[in-house]
Amino acid sequence: MSNVFPTRTGTETDVRLPFSFIMFAVLAFAASQLMLLGAIPSLSSGAFRLPFVWAAAHLALLGFALMTAMGAMYQLVPVAFLTPIWSERLGFWQFAVTAAGIVAFAVSLAAAPNRAFLPSLLLLLGIILFVWQMAMTLRKQETKNVMTLFVATSLLFLLLTAAAGGLLAFHFFAAKGANSHEVVFGLHVLFGLCGWFTLLIIGFSYKMAPMFSLAHGFSLRPARYVYALYISGIAVAFASLFLRSHAWLAAGAALLMSGFVVFAWHIRAILQKRMKKTLDRPFRFSLSAIVIGLALHVAAFAAIVVGSGRLLGIIVYLFIVGWILFSIIGYLLKIVPFLWWTHRYSEKVGQQNVPTLKQMMNERAVTVQCRLWLIALALAAVALAVASVPLFAITQVLLAGLSVAFAGTILTVFRK
Repeated sequence: MSNVFPTRTGTETDVRLPFSFIMFAVLAFAASQLMLLGAIPSLSSGAFRLPFVWAAAHLALLGFALMTAMGAMYQLVPVAFLTPIWSERLGFWQFAVTAAGIVAFAVSLAAAPNRAFLPSLLLLLGIILFVWQMAMTLRKQETKNVMTLFVATSLLFLLLTAAAGGLLAFHFFAAKGANSHEVVFGLHVLFGLCGWFTLLIIGFSYKMAPMFSLAHGFSLRPARYVYALYISGIAVAFASLFLRSHAWLAAGAALLMSGFVVFAWHIRAILQKRMKKTLDRPFRFSLSAIVIGLALHVAAFAAIVVGSGRLLGIIVYLFIVGWILFSIIGYLLKIVPFLWWTHRYSEKVGQQNVPTLKQMMNERAVTVQCRLWLIALALAAVALAVASVPLFAITQVLLAGLSVAFAGTILTVFRK
């Protein structure tokens, strides 16, 4: 196990802090997928901008993806950057504020979107506290590296995403409608999906991929090109929203695609340097998310070139599930058992019988779940492409069932 994760350095976070985020996250994920069962007809026809869908989507992206990312960063930043968290006490307060803000915001979106502004301010406060916490932590890092660049930039985009979301909520609160908000909505999606989540996942993949595969002797120089291309793509796409230029949007999509192509190639090059021949199923699932993300970047560029708004909406949905959520699911299935084993049993080894790391989770069940996730994504793509309500209903029931099973798998680890 010490070959996969670094040994203790004295900078680790109180394990209760990341686990608070993770336990909230998996429950929010299951709730979001169960909520979407009530929106199957609308979703299958490509109608995503509905209050109930907004609520479920934000519960998945904020309640699951954001809270998991926050919890993981509380654990991984000290390990990856050898710098202790600035204030653990602030971390627990930040968790409480953010969790309350997410629940209140999701409820408001579902029941009365024009009243979501005040809950969005509570959520914004939680995000600001988190960014401040991480900024003060990263500030103490002695030697900055490319991971620092990705993580720091993603935090900036998290703030911008939250600000754009707050503007949208204020628009509904003040204008009582949905007119003249397309630019802000575009910024919210661009900053959130590409600037925050994608840059963060890419940054930590440069730490996770070598650890989980025991790779050595690789170069991180290509990561600079990944960063330059992807940031350039976000900047050009940002400009296109204000210029209302289809050509600029296509150029931005091309740069984003190019950056992701280099990232996928670089991860493949790193894995070729690995010592571990057989990769664990959860890690292979995270790698499949990279392949999905690559395909969707190419598809998004093609959709923009041909001007298909409906196809782009479907791609955004698949991007959230197949790239962002699948990456997080795979890494959680790998990280949670190790963290809990370390917390419960690391100091008892040699003194009494303790379970092995593999015994912390049912590998056969995890394998089945991972395969079913991929099948569900493929079915969702077909159902949305042909606007089939029955097929999408089957797909969403499968996704809801898998989300509950996943939550159960993670929570069961804490009973070991």
